Amino acid sequence: MRLGVFAKTFAGETPGEVLSAAKAAGFDCVQYNMACSGLGALPRVVPAEAVEAVRAATEATGIGIAAVSATYNMIHPDPSVRATGRAAFEAIAGAARGMGTGIVTVCTGSLDAEDQWRSHPENGSGEAWEDFLAEMRLLLPVAERSGVVIGVEPEMANVVSSAARAREMLDAFPGAPIGIVLDPANLFEDLGGFRDGAVVDEAVEMLADRIVMAHAKDRDPGRRFVAAGSGVVDFGRFLGGLRRAGFDGAVVTHGLSAGEAPGVARFLRGQLG
Repeated sequence: MRLGVFAKTFAGETPGEVLSAAKAAGFDCVQYNMACSGLGALPRVVPAEAVEAVRAATEATGIGIAAVSATYNMIHPDPSVRATGRAAFEAIAGAARGMGTGIVTVCTGSLDAEDQWRSHPENGSGEAWEDFLAEMRLLLPVAERSGVVIGVEPEMANVVSSAARAREMLDAFPGAPIGIVLDPANLFEDLGGFRDGAVVDEAVEMLADRIVMAHAKDRDPGRRFVAAGSGVVDFGRFLGGLRRAGFDGAVVTHGLSAGEAPGVARFLRGQLG
């Protein structure tokens, strides 16, 4: 497995400075964000020179691009907002292979119009699910043309809210270029839901055949997200389960400051063995 970090953990608007910072902190790869190229997170166009700059930075630093983010709200209540996000997804997906990755990550979305990462009481409704499936049907041809996999992360505040919901999504699109990004801290909110780690074990088992990337953040007993190694997740157990399932991709940490990054890299490197 390769050890990675969100590129936006580090300040900078050129890939060279951001990837150099990731290398200095002890990582092998990044999940890239186009904001690190000065284009904003969801550009409508990704110029060829921006793609080449990322590629040149990877060659200069030895830091790989594990994935690139295209996280718009896939079930935003305003269809025009969805359309704008979809156009950005198409631009980013079209550039991804040139930057060195075959994974483009998305946000399955929330009906909260202000914050795609905030829960909404209707996210679990049949209507929200059908809206999500309809949006995914629009993205799949784009992914196929671009030769990329759409990385979907189960997230309790979003419409794909659990491992079981992710499995339902995969079963709705058999053979489609969809993969799972699995973050153990997104599978529970409190110690009751954590069930001494059983919820994480079950997610790995349920989704093992489609996991394309792992995320590594943590939760403390007070329900807050914290840096990996600062909460209740047993990362040795999580990574061991992934390894037994045959996963050998990138483990990408986020939810940490640039100052915390070297320590988290050392911790996770130790867990990887």
